[in-house]
Amino acid sequence: MKVLLTEDVDTLGYKGEIFEVSDGYGRNFLIPQGFAVPATPGQLKMAAKWRELASARRDQLRKEHQALAERLVEIEVSFVAKAGDKGRLYGSITTADIAAKIQEDLGIELDRRKVSVAGKAIRQTGDHLALVRLDADYQANVTVHVLSEEDAANAEAEAVEAEVVEAESEEEAPAEEAADDAVEAVEAVGEAAAEA
Repeated sequence: MKVLLTEDVDTLGYKGEIFEVSDGYGRNFLIPQGFAVPATPGQLKMAAKWRELASARRDQLRKEHQALAERLVEIEVSFVAKAGDKGRLYGSITTADIAAKIQEDLGIELDRRKVSVAGKAIRQTGDHLALVRLDADYQANVTVHVLSEEDAANAEAEAVEAEVVEAESEEEAPAEEAADDAVEAVEAVGEAAAEA
């Protein structure tokens, strides 16, 4: 069966293109979902107009996807979850969770079906890669950090301790400088008294 695509279909082609597909795929999926129409002579005349419009829209989408893919490569998302002693999560981090976190971080709309991880979900602490498929041509790997609640608490305590040590060292530096200045002033007074 010949069909004319009315929408871009990731696994098949772009809007305005004509394809030969199996009868069942065309009648049971493409046509009822509104992705295609039967390729009749009247529809074929409309195909040229659709191709022009679709081409302009694809160019715009490609630019958007390229910019978004560059932004996605740069970000890292982190999750804190309950885990056992060996790092096995009591629940899991799903693609929906990852998509929601990316949406929160970048302020964009991202469908969970565009995100995939090795397996169906992340069930172990550590660093993982998630693939975000924006288009057939554009995809980006996003680093996903999963920490157990215990590790996150330890990391936070170490960060607070480091800040305290840094603050103390900053406080000691002015005190040491003041002590050095006082010693120099006493020596200058002693030299002046010796000369007199």
